[in-house]
Amino acid sequence: MALTDSNVLKLAPDSGTPAFRSAPHNIEAEQSLLGAILVNNDAFYRVSDFLEPKHFYEPIHRAIYETAGSLIRMGKIATPVTLKTFLPAETDIGGMTVGQYLARLAAEATTIINAHDYGRTVYDLALRRDLIGIGEEMVNVAYEAPVDFAPRAQIEDAERKLYELAELGRYDGGFQRFSQAMKVALDMAANAYQRDGKLSGIATGLRDLDSKMGGLQRSDLVIVAGRPGMGKTALATNIAYNIAKAQRAEIQADGTSKSVNGGIVGFFSCEMSAEQLATRILAEQTGIASSLIRRGGINQDEFEKIRDYTIQLEHLPLFVDETGGLSISQLTARARRLKRQKGLDVLVIDYIQLLQGTGRRADNRVQEVTEITTSLKALAKELNIPIIALSQLSRQVENRDDKRPQLADLRESGSIEQDADVVLFVYREEYYLQNKEPKPGTVEYEKWQTEMSLAHRKAEVIIGKQRHGPTGTVKLQFDGQFTRFSDFVEEDNLPYRIP
Repeated sequence: MALTDSNVLKLAPDSGTPAFRSAPHNIEAEQSLLGAILVNNDAFYRVSDFLEPKHFYEPIHRAIYETAGSLIRMGKIATPVTLKTFLPAETDIGGMTVGQYLARLAAEATTIINAHDYGRTVYDLALRRDLIGIGEEMVNVAYEAPVDFAPRAQIEDAERKLYELAELGRYDGGFQRFSQAMKVALDMAANAYQRDGKLSGIATGLRDLDSKMGGLQRSDLVIVAGRPGMGKTALATNIAYNIAKAQRAEIQADGTSKSVNGGIVGFFSCEMSAEQLATRILAEQTGIASSLIRRGGINQDEFEKIRDYTIQLEHLPLFVDETGGLSISQLTARARRLKRQKGLDVLVIDYIQLLQGTGRRADNRVQEVTEITTSLKALAKELNIPIIALSQLSRQVENRDDKRPQLADLRESGSIEQDADVVLFVYREEYYLQNKEPKPGTVEYEKWQTEMSLAHRKAEVIIGKQRHGPTGTVKLQFDGQFTRFSDFVEEDNLPYRIP
């Protein structure tokens, strides 16, 4: 057939001249696939979910595949006769016109049974060409880089491109048809209908919070903020555990595994060690205070209970990175690596103020935090996962009578509010009341006791911002000794206990 390598004049290689290597391609596979599509349009649907026009090596084949796909999607028939109208008639293909070439493709087509295999061959060879492109760019940049260009920056850029190539088969952005976005929205609605709790996002395991947010949405940056002692880390740990415990995966048609409920969680614990995080989860699950677990103040039965839960949680899809002082570029590279090697559905970062930027001006903390939040939002979109990032609040909260946080209290940079899709504030009235205990026996003490009883074990999660949902307040139960948040239950609705 035309365009095969047999038509290329081959010269004996000169021993002193390096042999010319053409980019990986398989013209016969491209021709066989296009011929199968022209004979039976059903062949198109066997490859259209992963194969795009750009994956073809020959420009004319890209045009044929794209035009045929457009006709088939509109419900029309793609044949040599209907197709040649939309292709440039003056094109010469190895001495043939477009019409003659299309007719030959159809005439020499075999069966559509092998269409998927031909499509995978074309796709894999396209990825190899992309790999060569990345490699050539790495070599050229490394040779020509100026003195002040950090090699680390090139490594991170190359890793990003390789990650995107592994995940999506492409490493450059661009416009997409709105119809593609509509299809994604429809898929999201279908997944929400099928998922536990009928949520469009990943369930946090906290009923009222999920009903307000619809779960954690992919590509969202969720900021969880609060003053020290409010329970930010406890809430993030609870949510991470709930998601990991609920994780259930299914094998997809392409052989990959995809979480259909819950998810694989990555946890960057910049403040606490992995052991402290594990102790918190054990305390929450066993009902044994974390302080007792750390001090060894437990009996034999409690130790066996901890041991049994440890065995149960051994295969929990929760991965912890306890490295302190991470830069945002290091965090980004490690998150990509985790998704590539183990999978990743939710990322938790504790907390933003402990991360470092990549800029030289470390003295300008506002610019540094701006870079960090912008990078986190970009990472959430790139990995297509929700990222939960914890943040401190400024001290101005303590100067108000009503100490419930507001968006203006976000510390160090307005970019946190700007880049975030959701901002959650953790607030516990009980924490502030504990520090204002008056002298016993006074009228103030009785009033304080009443207020304490009303605030005991109660917490609020204030949704200060949400791009795709309402703001408001969600009440939660909080058990301090077990560092556990749970669904709020009114006292009147508690089950009756026989005295």
